[in-house]
Amino acid sequence: MDVNAGLCSRHAALICHPTLKNCAYSGEKMNTTIRAGSAFIAAAFTLWATMAMPSAAQDAAAPLDPNAIVATVAGNPITNRDLDFALADLQEQLGQVPPAQRRAAALMALIDIRLLAAEADANGIDEQPEFAQRLAFLRDRALHNAYFNEQVVEAVSDDDVRARYDAEIASRPAENEINARHILVETEEEARAVIEELDAGADFATLAQERSTGPSGPQGGDLGYFTRGRMVPEFEAAAFELTVGEYSKEPVQTSFGFHVIKVEDARPVQPPAFEQVAGQIQSRIFRERYAALLDTLRGNTDVAIDDPDLKAAYDAVNPGAPVSE
Repeated sequence: MDVNAGLCSRHAALICHPTLKNCAYSGEKMNTTIRAGSAFIAAAFTLWATMAMPSAAQDAAAPLDPNAIVATVAGNPITNRDLDFALADLQEQLGQVPPAQRRAAALMALIDIRLLAAEADANGIDEQPEFAQRLAFLRDRALHNAYFNEQVVEAVSDDDVRARYDAEIASRPAENEINARHILVETEEEARAVIEELDAGADFATLAQERSTGPSGPQGGDLGYFTRGRMVPEFEAAAFELTVGEYSKEPVQTSFGFHVIKVEDARPVQPPAFEQVAGQIQSRIFRERYAALLDTLRGNTDVAIDDPDLKAAYDAVNPGAPVSE
């Protein structure tokens, strides 16, 4: 059982573990209690913010000794490292607690965990088969996360992310974006009449305001800058054939009607700044290295799925994964 379950009624989702609702050890009665406790989420946060005593923010320049004892429960120490574990595990639930009060909230949760854990030991819950299975799962998950952090997360450096960014930018084909206006009308005859007025020297933006039925009409038909792939194919093909300052001499038909298009400007597409996409690139590298790590491990490990229906479902979402018959 995830011991955070019993904390729900006291602290609601403030310290209720996100995986609790799927806890294999909890029955329907516990799930009902958890759902009821969730109704107090907003009240719990409000109560905490209202009643918590002000506390001084920890000096970021003075790191805490991870082995320093901050509290004891029945003679058993709670260290800064224990608090860090609790803060990491409960970060989603503590997100609405003011930063200066999060350590106190985590300590409150940890003390409650220790108290109930001691009672559970005294009542022999740790010897129950279901608890042992749950504990084994949690141990495997913690080891999985620790190994992933060590072999993947910590192994990806800032230089790795920058190198991937540079390589992707270098491999991108040169591409232009254009700034265009258009006049949208219902019939081909109307479009040809607009072209005749333009040939006679009429101002394109003024005609768009007067004649266009499209939403950009009041703005003189201005569509802003766009690249290939942003417009319907017929419109895109016609627009990108025009040079700057040129308008289409034939109406362009799309599902919206008939267009007369003018290109106002063209410029090379600028790649996104490194700072804008560094997080996305880092996450992509994480996924790639995680997948590669698992592919290696699966290839070196005998995996057998005995349930035929489950195996069929597994194979459907993991094509090519080595699984023994």
